[in-house]
Amino acid sequence: MLTEGVLAGPRHAADEPAVPAGAPVLEIRNLSKTFPGVRALLDASVTIAAGEIHSLVGQNGSGKSTLIKVLAGVYEPDAGATASVRGEALALGDGKAAHDLGIRFVHQDLGLIDNLTAVDNIALGFGYDTAAGGRIRWRAQRERAALALSLVVDDFPLDRPAGTLTVFQRTALAIARALQDFGENGSLLVLDEPTATMPRDQVEHLFTLLRRIRERGTPVLLVTHHMEEVFAVSDRVTVLRDGSIVSVEQTADLDTPRLVSLMTGGVHRKLERGAGPDLEQVALSVRGLTGDTLKGLDLDVHRGEIVGVAGLGGSGREEICALLFGAEKRTGGEIAVDGKTLPPNDPGEAVTRRIGMVPAHRHTQGLILSESVRRNMTLATLTDFVKGGRVQRKREAAAVAEHITAFGVKTASAEVPVNTLSGGNQQKVVLAKWLRLKPTVLLLDEPTQGVDIAAQADLHQLIFEAAAAGTAVLVCSSDEMELARISDRVLVVRDGTVHAELDSGRATPHNIFAATLGTAPDDGAAGHLDEDLGSDDRTAASPTLSSSPVSSSDPVDGE
Repeated sequence: MLTEGVLAGPRHAADEPAVPAGAPVLEIRNLSKTFPGVRALLDASVTIAAGEIHSLVGQNGSGKSTLIKVLAGVYEPDAGATASVRGEALALGDGKAAHDLGIRFVHQDLGLIDNLTAVDNIALGFGYDTAAGGRIRWRAQRERAALALSLVVDDFPLDRPAGTLTVFQRTALAIARALQDFGENGSLLVLDEPTATMPRDQVEHLFTLLRRIRERGTPVLLVTHHMEEVFAVSDRVTVLRDGSIVSVEQTADLDTPRLVSLMTGGVHRKLERGAGPDLEQVALSVRGLTGDTLKGLDLDVHRGEIVGVAGLGGSGREEICALLFGAEKRTGGEIAVDGKTLPPNDPGEAVTRRIGMVPAHRHTQGLILSESVRRNMTLATLTDFVKGGRVQRKREAAAVAEHITAFGVKTASAEVPVNTLSGGNQQKVVLAKWLRLKPTVLLLDEPTQGVDIAAQADLHQLIFEAAAAGTAVLVCSSDEMELARISDRVLVVRDGTVHAELDSGRATPHNIFAATLGTAPDDGAAGHLDEDLGSDDRTAASPTLSSSPVSSSDPVDGE
């Protein structure tokens, strides 16, 4: 699988890195960035050395994404910041300069063009393979795309538009695009939450690739919220909190409680579930649901119940929420809400019937990024504020202010564009939009994707409160720990059908992951799942990831 395509090139001889191991490759000094009303970064200084995988961690809003976007040229820094790559000055805020100096990025929003195929998306930023006169050599271009993708994932559908791919496939495509010329031109690979929705076996495959890159002296900067990934692959860790760097540590000197405490400042939160499900009332009933991959899903979700759905990429899990909501075309089956049939392929009717859906792609499907926090939060319930054909703005603003406080949304005001918020706060806005509906059914697709552990806890608590109020909740997630923590039971989808159902006593991360692979769950491995934030050790879910140095009995701080 790991061929010479992206890992070797004419720049260096074999086993001879361009810069001695440990020598600085990227140096950033005194980086600050101010947005209207918000200081996102304050005098941040970072050094990335040759031959290391360096993790950048922090809560949402800590400044991680801002730092990466300044480095990529998306934002310009405040005056006074300096940077260099292999000793050569880098103009921060200049994306072309970063690219010319060999920095390659895979951003959290991936930067794909949805109506273009994988072949075209691979060419973006690098150009097409052309013959004389500028004619595109499509066969050669297709071969180049296939080679780049083969280094990341097996059996990729080259001819499908990117907008129709699964979340995992889209991530794999973005990584392959960044790596395609890395052997020849790479100085630093920057990955911003690359594994948010990857199956565990593919995560380990990616880590193998990163280790190979590290071995030839090229550093990797990894932005992640998953603690077990930090311990599995990184050599050093930089911790950001409230826009400032609070610590730079050797990974070997850390454990999970210490790292979480550095990220959060030691603030602790315990999740509270509240009332359990009402098993006498079925809110959502599904029989024989089929789609592109799904082959006849049957399920019931009761009032106040949280049902999790697990499954590897391509199993059918990814399309369940969209099929139920009507956002994707169902080819068969029946759906009933409170005993009444829901017509197919009609999201408007789904909203009328008080079904809410938090999609996996919040940037393209869950939010209008250029609009304000207020407008996004009231999109599903705007008619509540209409009187005489006009929107009563004062009432709307007052309601939104209450929800910003109740949901813990960190924003300068309700009128700032929602794209200025951190990922966790954007996700809270998406969830608040649907919880304002007082939904009968709430469909959640990757609800905490790309958010930090403190924001995860906030979101999980909001989900618990919705269930306690009687909402039937269906959670489709690639995160086994999340499903184990919040679900009353978990359905495991494999090859388009339900392969296993695990009750709360058996729905451990290990058992969920084993079932996604088609292995029988271990009835003796139920174990204890601590709901404290610090027990977010997803290594228990997969034997392919190295365990982080943390005892399950250790107390852990978190927000």
